[in-house]
Amino acid sequence: MTRSGRTAMGLLGCIADDLTGASDLANELAGRGMRVVQTVGVPTGEVAEADAIVISLKSRSTPAAEAVSLSLAALEWLRVAGCTHIFFKYCSTFDSTREGNIGPVLEALRAATGAGAVIACPAFPATGRTVYQGHLFVGQRLLDESGMEHHPLNPMTDSNLVRVLQAQMRGQVGHLPLADLRAGLAASRMSAFGPDIGAVIADAIDVADLDRLGAYCATQSLSSGASGLGAGIARAMVGRDAGRASMPMPAVRGGRAVIAGSCSRATRRQVKAMADRFPALRILFGGGRSSEEILGDACAWIDAQDPATPILIYSSAAPDEVVAREAGEEAGALIESLLSDIAAHLVARGVEALIVAGGETSGAVVQRLGVSSLAIGPEIDPGVPWTIGRRDAAPPILLALKSGNFGSDDFMIKAWDQLP
Repeated sequence: MTRSGRTAMGLLGCIADDLTGASDLANELAGRGMRVVQTVGVPTGEVAEADAIVISLKSRSTPAAEAVSLSLAALEWLRVAGCTHIFFKYCSTFDSTREGNIGPVLEALRAATGAGAVIACPAFPATGRTVYQGHLFVGQRLLDESGMEHHPLNPMTDSNLVRVLQAQMRGQVGHLPLADLRAGLAASRMSAFGPDIGAVIADAIDVADLDRLGAYCATQSLSSGASGLGAGIARAMVGRDAGRASMPMPAVRGGRAVIAGSCSRATRRQVKAMADRFPALRILFGGGRSSEEILGDACAWIDAQDPATPILIYSSAAPDEVVAREAGEEAGALIESLLSDIAAHLVARGVEALIVAGGETSGAVVQRLGVSSLAIGPEIDPGVPWTIGRRDAAPPILLALKSGNFGSDDFMIKAWDQLP
């Protein structure tokens, strides 16, 4: 792979811990004028020429050792490709278990790159995520009062990010206050941290803060955060506002569909808005039916619908409908497998544009459809673009891969207006 020469400071290499988060980041980088290639997993060969490469992993909720191994493999590929700055991207709600995986991956990447204290900032003001006094806010609420405390896999019950990250790391975690950042003291404050400080939670409450932080991070070998900081780094590397660099979208002549597996409040509101206007099928488990029977019923329902009308298939439910977390992870894997099979049936039936809600669901669907890379198209809502999914042995498919918490209530309806 050759560099495009467009960036002032080299090629940006990004490691994202899930698929929708990677698309979110790629969208922000494209919005700052970078040509972006997003891959599904670590590439096995070269990719198209770009200013930034985003490798999407499925490592957010895996065992920590597996997340570290995947991330180091991605790092090695990016370094061979010539990336001069590595950005580790995680969710703007910082969701992880007490043991990780943000901390373990960050420490492994730091050791491999020889970086000093690494910035960690999940602020993303465009979606209401801000960090102040080391605490993460979602809108006007602290993280642990935002609904994320009920997340079925990674419940977030503490908004103090210094404390959350410290529980995951062997080294110490520091804090970069907002006043110091705005006073232009990021570099001096970071250089003052001793070798025992492995990561530093940075405050940021608006885009200007993230641009300040991005200017510092672009001079370092490693940084971490959500897509907001990625955009700040991109602006520093490009050196100017170049306008959005997105791929033109092909015309959609086939069907359109939505698959929703997320249980987030935002997705449940979006599902309701979609179901009020278009045919919708909720996937229900239990009643003595096997997965094969549920899949068969779903496929029969799909086949009975008008191919010209968008349809919705969803398993989204309120947290109190999840019987137990221990069973929830097993049930989650079952739902992901079933929804990915439904996606394959939709595409085989002629669907050419597909919205998928939920990070785990999106990962399962993309893997089932054999998508190897994604080209970034127009933005639907902050953090969510349309993409062109490239498949090795099949025609491309248009995909909007949405993190559960992202998007306006009418997201699933207005998304189609972005397509030619």
